[in-house]
Amino acid sequence: MALNQSGWRPEMNAGGADDTATFTGNRALMLEEPLIFEIGSADTTGVDFDSVVIGRPQVGNLYRDAPIGLPGLSEGEAIRHYTRLSRQNYAIDLGLFPLGSCTMKHNPRLNEKVARMPGFADIHPLQPQETVQGALAVINELAVWLIKLTGMHGVAMTPKAGAHGELCGVLCIKAALKARGEDRRVLLVPESAHGTNPATAAFAGFTVENIPATPEGRVDLAALRGRLGPDVAGVMITNPNTCGLFERDMKAISDAVHAAGGYVYCDGANFNAIVGKVRPGDLGVDAMHINLHKTFSTPHGGGGPGSGPVVLSEALAPYGPIPYSARYADGSFKLVEEESAGEEHPDTFGRMTAFHGQMGMFTRALAYILSHGADGLKQVAEDAVLNANYILRSLEDVLDAPFGGSGPCMHEALFTDDGLAEGFSTLDIAKGIIDEGYHPMTVYFPLVVHGAMLIEPTETESKAVLDQFIGALRSVALRAKNGDPALKSAPHFAPRARLDETLAARKPVLTWSEPAVAPGTPSLSEIGGS
Repeated sequence: MALNQSGWRPEMNAGGADDTATFTGNRALMLEEPLIFEIGSADTTGVDFDSVVIGRPQVGNLYRDAPIGLPGLSEGEAIRHYTRLSRQNYAIDLGLFPLGSCTMKHNPRLNEKVARMPGFADIHPLQPQETVQGALAVINELAVWLIKLTGMHGVAMTPKAGAHGELCGVLCIKAALKARGEDRRVLLVPESAHGTNPATAAFAGFTVENIPATPEGRVDLAALRGRLGPDVAGVMITNPNTCGLFERDMKAISDAVHAAGGYVYCDGANFNAIVGKVRPGDLGVDAMHINLHKTFSTPHGGGGPGSGPVVLSEALAPYGPIPYSARYADGSFKLVEEESAGEEHPDTFGRMTAFHGQMGMFTRALAYILSHGADGLKQVAEDAVLNANYILRSLEDVLDAPFGGSGPCMHEALFTDDGLAEGFSTLDIAKGIIDEGYHPMTVYFPLVVHGAMLIEPTETESKAVLDQFIGALRSVALRAKNGDPALKSAPHFAPRARLDETLAARKPVLTWSEPAVAPGTPSLSEIGGS
């Protein structure tokens, strides 16, 4: 008899005449973990307390007149619960993350040590500036490196993430146009750009118009030139683009946009592929955000918001946001805020966020930069591109590579589900790779490629690790090409079976409901639960 989802078979029932099946759902050491409300009872605690009379303690204008209704667990139960949940997560510390839409590289422990130094970890954003001179010096040093690596004129350090950085750059463009007395309302976004680009442009009040891609997966330069005019504020372009290709016509694109009076925004999410090799400022870029987690190894968040600094050209730097860190002749540092912006930064479009960036991300990124140096960062890009091309050429005989004939890729390898057996698709490949112990690659993105599978190995993975992943993906791809029916129900060894993704999207169950109880038994809601 076939195993069910828990791995239990009816004939496993041992002893006794009652053949009613009772099983845990556990799979060896991968334990089935219920919700915390299903483990503990709300009328008990993990420790002994004397009886407490519920009064009406006031916290502001909030009152509690019933027990809080949280389940009571012992310390051991609580620790085991969260540890078991953590084992159901995939993480960069467990293995390769083949996502192609987001650079997932190893986070060096040196960076973590630096971020936890008391002078950085324990400071408060409202401290007097004279007490955080070292922190401001770190921010300034990182800013200098980002300007140097990109060949730009200035940098805004306040944005909290990539999309936040996009908005910062677009608002700089908007402010520059306003200063020129021009009301240009259109931003051009190529099909090969990141999906957040048109959303950001629309959020900033621009009308978005698409520019088609060529059969090679790059921007159609002729189509872009043909659309430029007095209503076009600029272009938002991703380079290297979402097909994993470098935009060879980038300088020609910038020249054409500038000649038409517009500005060039470059999505720098893929800067990891060109850091130390290409300076976007030399290609005519006016604004570009840099995801510190993608290029400079900081975690995605890391105990708070992420960080997406925006480098700016000489034309846009005067319009950047406040506050920013400035170094004065006496060696001191200062955050230029509203009260001093009128004199030192009069054309700023204003403030994007309450505080100046994320210290934990700044310290980690600067530690990564200083540990590599300029030459080491160049090798980062070279190794990332080498690893991506190794994956591309190692798999193109079993998976369709739509741009494999266009020459080397950059940071990521792109495949499609063309050539699989009838009825098999990218989704089956993605679910099958879970059974091999890997998080799936990015699927169905970029949208311009049908059945896309996007893989970015980064520079921090060794050849041995890549070979193991390639072997696993080849195995799954061959099963899909040969029509293995078991692949249609994968994954079989994950904590959960394949979900009905359509039903999950249309009718998600977002709340926990108390199960039915025997008559006379008080419910959680009756004793203050929810």
